[in-house]
Amino acid sequence: MTDAFDPARVEADVRRWLERAVIGLNLCPFAKAVYARNQVRIVVSDASTERALLEQLGEEMALLRDTPAGQVDTTLLVHPQVLGDFLDFNDFLDDADALVEALDLDGVLQVASFHPHYQFAGTEPDDAVNLTNHAPYPILHLLREDSVDRAVAAYPEPDSIIERNVATMQELGSEGFEQLLRR
Repeated sequence: MTDAFDPARVEADVRRWLERAVIGLNLCPFAKAVYARNQVRIVVSDASTERALLEQLGEEMALLRDTPAGQVDTTLLVHPQVLGDFLDFNDFLDDADALVEALDLDGVLQVASFHPHYQFAGTEPDDAVNLTNHAPYPILHLLREDSVDRAVAAYPEPDSIIERNVATMQELGSEGFEQLLRR
């Protein structure tokens, strides 16, 4: 996370992460097509409180609901000034899921999460599996359920994605991952 808030730099860092890690390492085999078609909306939030972030998250959910998938298929809500602590971020995910339900978008949208200090339950902080969800800043990823369902149905072995990603990250390691994002 940066000391001075520079939205252009934050967006550039997120694009580099998408291009080099998510797409470049094929961590998400579905990302390349929507990114190439400019259907990924990247929103750099200036929120500095959880409440402000939750309000903006609701606005982004409504925008995604009301916009055709051909224009915006998915949204990355990047929030570098709030929820830098992973445990706080993880707790906030309950609020994000509750908002999906409150807006009657359960089964329509889902929220995926990425964080610089992401840690899956039952893992140690330096376990390679955690790198699959590491990002340069905290990110709430809004996904359309229909798009996810179509992508998974078209992929030959969707269950192999996680195993392949873990193997990739074990081979790359945290130093290699950091170098990839700095190049």
